[in-house]
Amino acid sequence: MAGALAAGGALLVSRISFARTAQSGKSRFVFVILRGALDGLAAVPPHGDRDYAGLRRVLAIHPPGSAGGALALNGLFGLHPSLGFLQESFASRELIVFHAIATPYRERSHFDGQDVLEGGYVRPHAEQTGWLNRALASVPAPGADQESGVALGQNVPLVLRGPAAVTSWSPSKLAALDDDTLQRITDLYAGEPLLAKRLADALAADAVAGATRDDQGTQEAVRADKPAGRYTELIHATAEFLRREDGPQVAVFDTTGWDTHANEGGAAGQLAGRLAALDGGLRTLKEQLGDVWNNTAVLLVTEFGRTAAVNGTRGTDHGTAAAAFLIGGAVQGGRVIADWPGLSARSLYQGRDLKPTLDLRSVLKGLMEEHLHVPTRALESSVFPDSSWAKPLTGLVRS
Repeated sequence: MAGALAAGGALLVSRISFARTAQSGKSRFVFVILRGALDGLAAVPPHGDRDYAGLRRVLAIHPPGSAGGALALNGLFGLHPSLGFLQESFASRELIVFHAIATPYRERSHFDGQDVLEGGYVRPHAEQTGWLNRALASVPAPGADQESGVALGQNVPLVLRGPAAVTSWSPSKLAALDDDTLQRITDLYAGEPLLAKRLADALAADAVAGATRDDQGTQEAVRADKPAGRYTELIHATAEFLRREDGPQVAVFDTTGWDTHANEGGAAGQLAGRLAALDGGLRTLKEQLGDVWNNTAVLLVTEFGRTAAVNGTRGTDHGTAAAAFLIGGAVQGGRVIADWPGLSARSLYQGRDLKPTLDLRSVLKGLMEEHLHVPTRALESSVFPDSSWAKPLTGLVRS
């Protein structure tokens, strides 16, 4: 609703109190879901593993220093050559790379895998609420009328559904309403408290993100049917929300197109273009957040990985373990965290996948406790039930 109710500034200003740009040390958290199963062996190629090149064949990313080679991280791992900003962030100690990481899910359905990723339970469809919303519900609310989180996109994803108050915003698909039409709608809703509140919330969200529609460059990028264009408006809106002192502490959005069954490409090609768009979007987010970046942690995850070997159509199929990224000024970075299982035939999970050795919930628990100050008791009882064996991974953020 918010995106469709773009309106003239004068009426909006009369209905919304605009806060100052955030100057406090309040922690910000951005959760990005890479839907479709990102190929972690391409995004973070283990070029130092002797079995990697043979499994990957035409999709193999060559070692650093080679033509189209990986960007160096350490002797075992590199980054895909499209991820230049991530490498800069690693060098400036603002990026942690996780590898051989997975949720408890061990099947190969996108829908069920995403449900486990967002729900926080061991099995899919166990609950109608998400772990991040339950985490927000366990900490004191920032204010009586203030939402803790914002979902950016067409729908509020499962991870942000639940008892905690959240808001949402989506890019407008309709022409902006003039002030007179909007005033008539406001008057019509005045006698209905619920509708009036929903309209006010929509206008407030639209006002915060309104700068994205005023940016001509943004509009041109969005009109272009390219991955970079689809990121631009979401990135700008995310920054607008998080920069505000009275804004949400948490933002969530997702991206699609990571299901690379055919013609995946190696250093160049389909996946390379999507990784470049993601990398550019993260660079823009840092630029747009300004000083708020120093208190921000951005976690990028996917529902599961892809097969270790290339398939017959020069792509990869649904797998198990993957890679994940934690980036931001609040991150104690410059590290790769991986208990590497290897890619030999006997090391692969079910003979085909990278074996998971790190539980994603350990990362999430550590972040929620140290960055968002979610109580340990809540993490174990309501946020991630049945996860006692997934111990929190601490020291991910700066103290």
